[in-house]
Formats: sequence, C-alpha cells, structure tokens
Amino acid sequence: MSDRPILDKRLKDHKGYGLLSVFTGDGRGKTTAGLGTAVRSRAVGKRVAMVYFDKGGTTHYSERNLLNQLGIDWFATGRDRIDPVTGRFDFSVMDVDKSEAERGLEIVKTLFEKDEHDLIVLDEINCTVSLGMLSEKDVLDVLSTKPKRSELILTGRNAPQSFLDLAHLVTEMTLKKHYFYSGVPAREGVDY
Repeated sequence: MSDRPILDKRLKDHKGYGLLSVFTGDGRGKTTAGLGTAVRSRAVGKRVAMVYFDKGGTTHYSERNLLNQLGIDWFATGRDRIDPVTGRFDFSVMDVDKSEAERGLEIVKTLFEKDEHDLIVLDEINCTVSLGMLSEKDVLDVLSTKPKRSELILTGRNAPQSFLDLAHLVTEMTLKKHYFYSGVPAREGVDY
C-alpha cells in the first residue's frame, strides 16, 4: 500500500471513519458482508444506504424487506437476470445493462452530493465495471467525490486493481467448495 497524506489526514480528522472497503473474490459472501456491515451501522444509529448494481427485480433479494424495516435506504438498478421458470442466471450484457449501471452511478453521485449517509454500500459495482457496464474511469471519478466522513463498501467479483489500490481494507472471499456445484439450487432466506 502506498502512503497517501491526504488519506492519513482524513483518517485523523474523522476519528477513523470515511474509509473505503472492498469485498471481492469468487467465493460466496461479498454482498452478505456488505449487508452485515450495513445492519451493524444502522444498529448504532448511523444513516445507511445501499445501491444495488445489476440486481433489478423484486423477487430474488429478500433482505430488502428487512432494509425497509431497519430504515436503510436502498436503490436497485439493473434488470432481473434470473429466469422465473428455470431459475437460471442470464450472464449476457446488453445495452439496457449499461444504461441501468449508469443510472446506478447517478444515484451514487446524488448520494455523495447530499452527504446524508454515514455508510454507503455499492453492491456488485466491482463486476459491473469488470463486465464493461461502467467504465472504471467514470467510477473512479465519482469515488473521488465521496464525502470525507462517509464509509464506503464496494462489493463484487473481479474488483479492478485501481479499486484495490484505493481501499483501506480488502477482503477476498475464496471459493473452496459450494453446494451449488452438487446440484443444490439457490435457497430463499439463505442464498437470496
């Protein structure tokens, strides 16, 4: 990691808050870690927002009901990629995916401008960039406007090196074994 005096000053000025964390890797748990931190922050009265990239639809993300109850602001972008009949995930990237990702980035810009949240989770932003739905440069430009005191979490596979370089904490979830590959389908309340 490189020394960055601006970040060092920022840390001292905000009692250690305002850090950037990245949860990445091919293992399960990146979104779950972001959600856990969001719940923990909300439990002590912090203002929290989650921006879901590439997770549109309403039926596959049961945690959103709880986020509403907890008073966590959330914004979903992207199309519903799970086929309602087969349950299979659509991995294609279409123009609508790019426009939805841009809409998500605009939401983040607005949240940063309003500066009302102590923690903001950008769920699946890493893979949204790695799949070419958003340009890395555009995301970095927006990240550079993050309010100093706001904690920020970026989740998703294939985090760009530039995100890792900016981060104060990087956790990589590594797949060792997954029941999915034995034929167990995604389970409501456990996997979604």
